[in-house]
Amino acid sequence: MTGHRERKKEQTRRAIEDAALRLFAERGFSATTISDIAAAADIAPRTFFAYFPSKEDVVFAHFDAYAASLQQHLDEREPGETTFDALRSWTADLIDATDPEEREHDAIRKQLTCDNEALEAHERHLMSRFETVIAASVAADLGDEPDGLGPRLVAAAAIAALKSLESSEPKDHGAPPSAEEIAVLDEAFAFLQGGIAALQERRGTPSSAISGE
Repeated sequence: MTGHRERKKEQTRRAIEDAALRLFAERGFSATTISDIAAAADIAPRTFFAYFPSKEDVVFAHFDAYAASLQQHLDEREPGETTFDALRSWTADLIDATDPEEREHDAIRKQLTCDNEALEAHERHLMSRFETVIAASVAADLGDEPDGLGPRLVAAAAIAALKSLESSEPKDHGAPPSAEEIAVLDEAFAFLQGGIAALQERRGTPSSAISGE
């Protein structure tokens, strides 16, 4: 019974998300009301709020799951595995797990945030949580405090590198990141990891100790 209930809840949540993004793409974010979304998803308006606090939260429906997944990848690093090894592995897993429908949704989200300043600000706020998680991992590598300037700068650069996967060139909405985009990301991560390694060497901080050996 519990499994059936959970599946039903997930189906409803997905129906709300699908309806909302379709209407946002057709009518625009501001012109679409919660009542419109509820009608398109065949639910009562009050049911919408049982799943999402606001329209903004529908746009970024998978953010919490992505953030939790990143945290787990960084928390469960193997001895000797760097922050950027784990971050690259997480990115590859995320790309592999994203189906064409979700990539199309991602393309709609990107367009929405480009067109709406409030959504763009909301995305920046959410991405700051990713920066915090990455900064804590980098700080562990360097033996610094998580809120130190160095880890925060590296984390901000890592987020910028991840954003590079959002190509500015038009392409099929269901298409994964191109080989060129992945190569740019890899180069950026290599550059950032090289900087951390240089700091470790300069400070005499053994990387094996940082990684938990």
